[in-house]
Amino acid sequence: MSLVEEHDFGTPAVKSAVTVSLTIDGSAVSVPAGTSIMRAAAEMGTSVPKLCATDSVKAFGSCRLCLVEIEGRAGTPASCTTPVAEGMVVRTQTERLKRLRKGVMELYISDHPLDCLTCGANGDCELQDMAGAVGLREVRYGYEGESHTKLEKDQSNPYFDYDPSKCIVCSRCVRACEETQGTFALTIEGRGFDSRVSPGAHEDFLSSECVSCGACVQACPTATLIEKSVVEIGQPEHSVVTTCAYCGVGCSFKAEMRGDELVRMVPWKDGKANRGHSCVKGRFAWGYATHKDRILKPMIRARITDPWTEVTWDEAFAHVAAEFRRIQGQYGKDAIGGITSSRCTNEETYLVQKLIRAGFGNNNVDTCARVCHSPTGYGLKTAFGTSAGTQDFDSVEETDVVIVIGANPTDGHPVFASRLKKRLRQGARLIVIDPRRTDMVKSPHIQADYHLPLRPGTNVAVVTALAHVIVTEGLVNEKFVREFCDWSEFEDWAAFVADPRHAPEAVEKISGVPAAAIRGAARLFATGGNGAIYYGLGVTEHSQGTTTVMAIANLALATGNLGRPGVGVNPLRGQNNVQGSCDMGSFPHEFPGYRHVSDDATRETFEKLWGVPLSNEPGLRIPNMFDAALDGSFRGLYVQGEDIVQSDPDTHHVTSGLSAMECVVVHDLFLNETANYAHVFLPGSTFLEKDGTFTNAERRINRVRRVMAPKNGLADWEVTQRLAQSLGLAMNYTHPREIMAEIAATTPSFAGVTYERLDELGSVQWPCNEAAPTGTPIMHIGGFARGKGKFVITEYVPTDEKTGPRFPLLLTTGRILSQYNVGAQTRRTANTAWHPEDLLEIHPHDAENRGLKDGDWVRVQSRAGETTLRAHVTDRVAPGVVYTTFHHPETQANVITTDYSDWATNCPEYKVTAVQIAPSNGPSEWQEHYRDHAALSRRIKAAE
Repeated sequence: MSLVEEHDFGTPAVKSAVTVSLTIDGSAVSVPAGTSIMRAAAEMGTSVPKLCATDSVKAFGSCRLCLVEIEGRAGTPASCTTPVAEGMVVRTQTERLKRLRKGVMELYISDHPLDCLTCGANGDCELQDMAGAVGLREVRYGYEGESHTKLEKDQSNPYFDYDPSKCIVCSRCVRACEETQGTFALTIEGRGFDSRVSPGAHEDFLSSECVSCGACVQACPTATLIEKSVVEIGQPEHSVVTTCAYCGVGCSFKAEMRGDELVRMVPWKDGKANRGHSCVKGRFAWGYATHKDRILKPMIRARITDPWTEVTWDEAFAHVAAEFRRIQGQYGKDAIGGITSSRCTNEETYLVQKLIRAGFGNNNVDTCARVCHSPTGYGLKTAFGTSAGTQDFDSVEETDVVIVIGANPTDGHPVFASRLKKRLRQGARLIVIDPRRTDMVKSPHIQADYHLPLRPGTNVAVVTALAHVIVTEGLVNEKFVREFCDWSEFEDWAAFVADPRHAPEAVEKISGVPAAAIRGAARLFATGGNGAIYYGLGVTEHSQGTTTVMAIANLALATGNLGRPGVGVNPLRGQNNVQGSCDMGSFPHEFPGYRHVSDDATRETFEKLWGVPLSNEPGLRIPNMFDAALDGSFRGLYVQGEDIVQSDPDTHHVTSGLSAMECVVVHDLFLNETANYAHVFLPGSTFLEKDGTFTNAERRINRVRRVMAPKNGLADWEVTQRLAQSLGLAMNYTHPREIMAEIAATTPSFAGVTYERLDELGSVQWPCNEAAPTGTPIMHIGGFARGKGKFVITEYVPTDEKTGPRFPLLLTTGRILSQYNVGAQTRRTANTAWHPEDLLEIHPHDAENRGLKDGDWVRVQSRAGETTLRAHVTDRVAPGVVYTTFHHPETQANVITTDYSDWATNCPEYKVTAVQIAPSNGPSEWQEHYRDHAALSRRIKAAE
C-alpha cells in the first residue's frame, strides 16, 4: 500500500461551455474559458512552481513563484491569476524565470528556520519541495539580522500547533477559513515585515472563533499549522479512502497510516458529499477508536447487579443462543427482539434485521430513527412515494432561496453548512424557522432575510400559514401542480389553507411569530427562484412531526420546487447511517426498501433466499418493547450500537423496561448507560476496523474501507453472523461485498449497487438500478415515485404538553458542534476542550426573574422528572424558552422529557417539554454519584 495521492492543480476548476486553445511549452492544450494558466499547465502535466496557490481556494498571486512568460506580453505575470486566452503562447521554464524564482526562494529561506531534519513536516513541506524544484542550493543573504525565526508557538488547540516562525504569509489558511469554511476566524495581522497570521483579536487559537475544521491546516504549505499527531508519530506512509462515522453528511477521508497506527484523517477532494472539506469531529475526533475505555473481550453476568465476567467469543454466543431459546420456549417466539444501529454499516444493519426476522421468527426490529427521523420516512413517502430527501448536496450551489427549519447545520452538519453559507455569500436568500437565534440567522458575511422564532410545538401552524399566503396571494405554481399533482387534492388543500384561521395574523397568536414576517418569508420563497427546504430534528421530534414533514412537502409541491437542481425537500439526517439503517429494513413493519411485511411477493422473495417462513405481522416498536417487557411478554433484547438509556425519552420507562428483561445483549464499543442493564456485552468495532457502506442524508452510498484489524477480533457483521449461526440460522458470508450482493438482489433501489461500481464511481445515490445505473442525484424529475404528488391536509393540533403556573417555560434540545449525539465517541476525545458539560441556555429576562447568573447551578424540573445543570444566560433563546444539549450522560436530559410522541411513528417529542427553572446548590445526588463512578472507572482502567 502507498499514500493516496491527490494532484493539486493550483487553482479551482472553471465551468464554461466555451473552450480556449493555447500553447504551453510547445504543447497544445484546450481548457474552459476562464481557466488559469497554472491550471491549464497542470492539466497537461506541467507543474509550475507555487506556494500561495492551491486548487481549494481562489488564486491570490502573492508568492511570485509561479511567474511565466507570455509571447507578445511584457513582464512575467503570475500564472495563478492570469487566465488563458485563445492562441496564447506560454513558457513556464526559461533562464529568466529560473533566475527570478531562485531569487524569490532565497528571500523565503533566509527568514525560515533551518530545522528540516527535525521538522514535523519534513517530507511533506511545499517550501522544501519548491526549493528543490527551482534548483536553490545556496542563500546569498545569510541568516543574521532581524527575522521571524524565534517567534513562540501557539499549542493551545488540542489538535494542531501554530508556529509563526515558519509562516511565509501566503494567506492560504486565511483564504481557506473564509472561502471553504466560512468562519472568517483568521486574518493577517500587521503590515510589511510585521505581517503574520493571527486568530483575530484573540490570544490563541483555542479561545478564538476557529472551529478546528482543519481547512487551515490542510491548506498550509509549511509546518506553520500542523497536526500534533504528525509531530508525535511522524509522516504517514500509506492511506485508505473511507467514510466518516459521525453525522449524516457522509464525508470521505483518507485515513493516513504509519504501520497500523492512524496518523491523521485528511478530507478527500474527490468525496462527493464534502468536496475536500471536513469538521472538527471527522478531521480530528477519531481518538475514541483506540481509547482505553474500549471493551475488547465479551462479558456475561447472571444479574445486572453482578460483576462482569470475561468469556471467549464462543462462550458468549452459546450463552446468548441458550438464553434466547429459553425465553422463546417459555414466553413465545415474540418475546425477543433487536435494535439496529445507525452507526453501523448497511451490511451490518441488514444482517441484524435478517437475524431477527429469520432467526428470531418475528418482526420485533427497530432502530434509532424511531426517535429522530421516522416522521421523515412516513411523511415523504406519503407525499412523494419515497422515504428520503430529494437532492444531492451539490444542488445547494444552484438554489436562490433557502428555508432552514428546525435544523442547526453549523453545529449538526457543519460541512454542508459551509457549502450553504458559501452560496448565501454569493447572493442566495435565507429564511430560518427556529426558536433559537442560531449561527445561520447571523454570522460573518451572512444574515437571514427572515428569522421566524416560533414557539416550540407550533411548526405546523407556521408552515401552513406560509402556504396560506402563497395560495391566497396567487403565488402557486399552477402549471407544476396541474402536471404533476392530483388537482382535486390540491383544491381541497388550497381551500383548507386559505381558511382565515390559518392566516399569519391568526397564527401569530399561536406561534409568537409576527404576521408580517410570515407573509414576507412566504412571498420570498414563492417568488425568489429556485427554492430549497432543509430541515432537521426540530421538525420531526414533535407530536406532529409527521404532519410538519407533510406540510413542508405541500409547500414544495405548491411552489413547484421539486425535480431539478437547486430545489427540493432535504432532511438533514443526524447519524452517519440513519438513512441506511432505514433503507435496510430496520422498522418492524418494513423489509429492506420500505416494503411492508404484509406484501406477499416481497415476503416470498426473502423466504426463498433465507429458507425460512417469515411473519406477515408488524413487530414491536422500541417504546412498545418496553411496554411489553413491563407486562411480562417481552424478555430478551439484542441492541447493536445504540445507547437507548441515554438517547430515548422518559428514561425511567426505558430503565424499568430493561430491568424487567431476562437477557439484554449490548453490542457496542464502550460500557454505555444501556450496558448497566445488560446481561451480555459483545465488544464492537469502529468504522476504521470494517468494510462496508454508509448511506448519507442525500441517499449517497459511500464505501467504508478497513484501515486496521478489529481490536476485538471481529467486525460487527461477523459478530452478528456468529450469533445467528449459534441460533441455527445459515449465515456464511466471507466478506461484506457478499452481503451487498444479497441486498442488491432483493432491494430494487439498490439493484445496481456493487463494490466494484462504488470503487469505480466513488459513490452512487439510490435508486441505482437498470434505469439509473450510475445512481439518482435528483429525485422526482418528470414525476413522482407514487405517480402524482400528494397534497395532505395538515391540521394544527396543539401538543398535550402545556405550560402553566407550575411549569411556565418550554425546554427544547439540540446539538453542539464539538460533540456528537450521546457523546460516547466525542467525549473520549479532546473535543471536551470546547464542551466539557451540557449547559442550559436561558434568556436574561427569565434568569433575572429567578435570580440566576451565568454559570449558576439550576434545577430543571418537568412533570416527568428533574435534573441539574449550569445556566448559560443568553438572548439566543426567546423569553419563555430554554435550551440544552444532551451529549453528557450525567445531564440526564431525557429524565425530564415526556412520553408524548408523533401520532404516526412514535417519534418522541423531545423538542417541547414544560419546565420550571430554579436555583440549585449543585449537581444532584445521582449526578454526583455518576461522576464519582465515572472517575473511579477511569482510574481502574488507567491502573489496568
